[in-house]
Amino acid sequence: MKKLVAYITTGFPDLNFTEDAALALKEAGVDTLELGIPFSDPVADGPIIEKANLQSLKNGFVIDDLLEVSSKIAKEIDTLWMGYFNPFYKRGIESFIQEAKEREVSGFIIPDLPFEESLSYKKLFQENSLALIDFVAPTDSRARVKTILQNTQKFIYLVAYAGITGSGKDEDLSPIISDIRATSDTDIFIGFGVNEKTAKNKAKLVDGVIVGSAFVDILLDPNSSSSQKIEKIQTLARNIKEQINE
Repeated sequence: MKKLVAYITTGFPDLNFTEDAALALKEAGVDTLELGIPFSDPVADGPIIEKANLQSLKNGFVIDDLLEVSSKIAKEIDTLWMGYFNPFYKRGIESFIQEAKEREVSGFIIPDLPFEESLSYKKLFQENSLALIDFVAPTDSRARVKTILQNTQKFIYLVAYAGITGSGKDEDLSPIISDIRATSDTDIFIGFGVNEKTAKNKAKLVDGVIVGSAFVDILLDPNSSSSQKIEKIQTLARNIKEQINE
């Protein structure tokens, strides 16, 4: 069965809601949760996730909030911390790894950490049984794909197109998927531009999809109550999970 990874922003609209949303998504069939760490300049994310990031920061988000939520949900749903490198560097990768391990978080996604720089941390992650997710883009050469995928963990994050999340672009990914399959037997999950309309098509050649903006867009709706938002993200999750497995 193909997997569904869902992203939500920690602390948006508040911590209690983040916890409730995470557990509701698990109930709706989400396999892995990307718990987003709010950052003021989320360079890989589009305006929807950026807006949620900024609102969470405005509400007073601090890293201890991430730790608090994770301690409550990571035992219930497979949880990854998704964030930009600055907060990890400032607090210390070693500290983050220890705190993740204590809360049973399974790994990190750091989109602005170049592959070459990530190599210095790979051994530390492996020693602590945590994954540092590798990214592959359709612009990567076959030789670079082979280099990136030498020590993959958990799954490969295939970026659907060059650009930011939520753009909805469409590219022929079969060549890069073939290159990945020839190099690694690690599962391939596709992200960027995956929503209810695109999930079925994007999932055809891969093992799972990563959905962020579509969920966060629901959470940004000022006309929906918290319970309505929970119901809507559950419906979206069920629909996408069903579509990718038809």
